Amino acid sequence: MVDASPDPAAAPDTGGGKLATNIVHFARTLRTAGLRVGPGQVLRAVEAVEAAGLTKRDDFYWTLHSVFVNRRDQREIFDQAFHVYWRNPRLLEKMMEMLLPQVGMPADADERKQLSRRLQEALQPGRGEAPVDEDEPPEVEVEATFTVSDREILQHKDFEQMSQAEIDDALRAIARLRLPVPERRTRRYRASRRGPRVDFRASLRRALRPEGLTELRRREQRLRPPPLVILCDISGSMARYTRMFLHFMHAITNDRDRVYCFTFGTRLTNVTRALRYRDVDIALAKASAQVEDWSGGTRIGQALHEFNNKWSRRVLGQGAVVVLITDGLDREGGGGLAEEMERLHKSCARLVWLNPLLRYGAYEPKSQGNKAMLPHVDEFRPVHNLESLAGLIAALGAVTPGADRRLATWQTELRKE
Repeated sequence: MVDASPDPAAAPDTGGGKLATNIVHFARTLRTAGLRVGPGQVLRAVEAVEAAGLTKRDDFYWTLHSVFVNRRDQREIFDQAFHVYWRNPRLLEKMMEMLLPQVGMPADADERKQLSRRLQEALQPGRGEAPVDEDEPPEVEVEATFTVSDREILQHKDFEQMSQAEIDDALRAIARLRLPVPERRTRRYRASRRGPRVDFRASLRRALRPEGLTELRRREQRLRPPPLVILCDISGSMARYTRMFLHFMHAITNDRDRVYCFTFGTRLTNVTRALRYRDVDIALAKASAQVEDWSGGTRIGQALHEFNNKWSRRVLGQGAVVVLITDGLDREGGGGLAEEMERLHKSCARLVWLNPLLRYGAYEPKSQGNKAMLPHVDEFRPVHNLESLAGLIAALGAVTPGADRRLATWQTELRKE
């Protein structure tokens, strides 16, 4: 039986041994995989391991777990990272000798498939390994992969032309987006010291107290952000942008409440509940499992008809804003699309159409779908790079939408036809 009492001779030398160094690089691996791990948590982890000892593997697991994990959606990443990083079968003896191996990817292909994508990227060479020679002087590195010039280039670069590294940088930028939608007055009231209306019920309740009525209670209208509904086209013609749009929808959904997300190709799918998971990998995996018409045809009219009949009364209210993301290329030639767009426009306070084809300066609404949709939108914007997404965020945060001269010209011409 192992003696669990602390033994000064067996206590880990966290100051000069390799255990503390491996804990630091394990924390760095977790941070690269997306967990919020700061220097304070690393110091607490080293202190906790020193206090708990290394008598059992489970004790070591739960000691680090108690320090690094503070949300339920972080458990799976931590569990996978722990069993990969500290996977040596003779872990206890190695830890007692503080000769822990460096991290590496599992050899089994099936095991690699089960790992989180973010964890696989975090475990790539150079992203969590302990240094080979600790006696070497620290190398001063300058992070120049995302300088001001590169950031400006990335803002204007089309999603379709980005490399994988640029896509990763763009996804991180999208995850940081925040949507400052102005609040609207509702019909409900809340207590307020200087409200314009007298709250008679609260005043009478106050008057029943022994001290009697000292002052009238007042109330004011409650302010609340309007609902935001996003309808995203995932057909074959939009496949090059679908991943970016899903990350954008995930970021907006987790930034504020009352956001409803739908995808459509040949059918309409409500992916709101899936995108509410904070972990983006889990959210996109669940959304992918729901959707059955990836990169297929496009039936915009049928999808809007289903939305208007089934979902509009549930999600469109209190000044709802609708964001429609599609290129307007309808497989059915725009049949019934004008009627459904008109109904959708009348059901919401603001209808914004995002079209990646608008990035071309010579764009003209010549397809039947575009001609049927344009007369019933309030704003018509491009969506093909980070700058266009930032412009959308600014437009949604504005009280009054900016004027679009081309949209007004096109709408006038289409009404004359």
